[in-house]
Amino acid sequence: MRVSVSPPAMALADDHDEYAKLVRGMNPPRVVIDNEASDDATVVRVDSVNSHGTLLAVVQVIADLNLVIRKAYFSCDGNWFMDVFNVTDRDGNKVLDEPTISYIQTTLEAEDRYYPEVRNTVGIVPSEEYTSIELTGTDRPGLLSEVCAVLAGMQCAVRSAELWTHNTRVAAVVQVTDAANTPSGGGAIEDDARIADISQRLGNLLRGQSGVRAAEAAESLTHKERRLHQMMFEDRDYGVGAARPDPRTEVSVTHCADRGYTVVVVRCRDRPKLLFDTVCTITDMQYVVHHGTVSTEHGDGAYQEYYIRHVDGHPVSSEAERRRVVECLEAAVERRTADGLQLEVRTDDRAGLLSDITRIFRENGLTIRRAEISSEGGEAVDTFYLSDPQGHPVEPKTIEVIRAQIGEATLRVKNNPFVDDGGSTSDVAAGSTAFIFGNLFKFYRPFQNLGLIKLY
Repeated sequence: MRVSVSPPAMALADDHDEYAKLVRGMNPPRVVIDNEASDDATVVRVDSVNSHGTLLAVVQVIADLNLVIRKAYFSCDGNWFMDVFNVTDRDGNKVLDEPTISYIQTTLEAEDRYYPEVRNTVGIVPSEEYTSIELTGTDRPGLLSEVCAVLAGMQCAVRSAELWTHNTRVAAVVQVTDAANTPSGGGAIEDDARIADISQRLGNLLRGQSGVRAAEAAESLTHKERRLHQMMFEDRDYGVGAARPDPRTEVSVTHCADRGYTVVVVRCRDRPKLLFDTVCTITDMQYVVHHGTVSTEHGDGAYQEYYIRHVDGHPVSSEAERRRVVECLEAAVERRTADGLQLEVRTDDRAGLLSDITRIFRENGLTIRRAEISSEGGEAVDTFYLSDPQGHPVEPKTIEVIRAQIGEATLRVKNNPFVDDGGSTSDVAAGSTAFIFGNLFKFYRPFQNLGLIKLY
């Protein structure tokens, strides 16, 4: 187990950074957003000085807005980066909302979007708003429930969190505030001894198999999903012992001798943020995408083709490294995928709420495959991806029990395999008796007691 407290960063930019600033000042990023060039998508064109991570920075902005990339072309000619994205909203419509268009334009034209390493060299202090805790290790049923119980007992209010599981491994980034700080709670935990105590208790909970640490200053500013990819990559959730990927996921890595590139082709089921996930992994493996194309295939398939070199300018040079690239990209495609029941809980926030909800899941024999936690303005919005410990779907009777136990909350159910609703969403308001087939079950409850009707 490794624990560290975020120190202020004091490094200064070197001469190379000063030269890079001069070049960027003479060639600022240029962004064009065009709703006329395509009949069915908004076209976003980005030109900028190229550096390692430029493509990822652009893709990250689009992914964070929950926009869908239908098609993309990117290329870097020497030190110049050129990119074209065809994007829509989740419903397949063009992006016509002026605030969203303005945000894309402003954010992609900001210099520090592409060069965070320079921005972070001037001096970073730990966030005053929250303390970021990172956990990695071996997954098991009920783990998140136990983590939440420890944090609640230590008077830590979970402001936001995200948890991924893949190949028996788990990674989580949890941002907490000090519930004991003020009557209403808030702010980062500043007591070093208390941080050490929290780390020790969580370490004991993880039974020495895993890592618990307070994030370093630069890491706490890293995009949360990017950080989860980095953590799982460092924890080696790929390779030997990894489960076989979805049969539809195919990754090939071949050498293009006449051009000096390695060609990477990814074919898989399409889904939101897929491009972000693969580009994130390629970047973290210290490869540079020089050219590439992305498109959707017939049905719900996705096709991605990258021409890459290592940051040292060389292509993939060995069979072992080729195999490693394949395994890492397979993991990148699969990490975010969480088949099964998607349950959103929306309710007034309170101390210990997350601990109570996850305890209910654990007591009903459910495993959390993925979780997205947020609390803003006194309202908690928590999304969980659930299955039983063997990965089987959650039965309707279990969902009904959970609804009754959670109580005053609005539940939204998606991807329920027992309801043929074409992927639609079921909302259940607080105090409502209707939950999926709730009215039917309530009306026929006496018959159920007589064994004449079952809940499936």
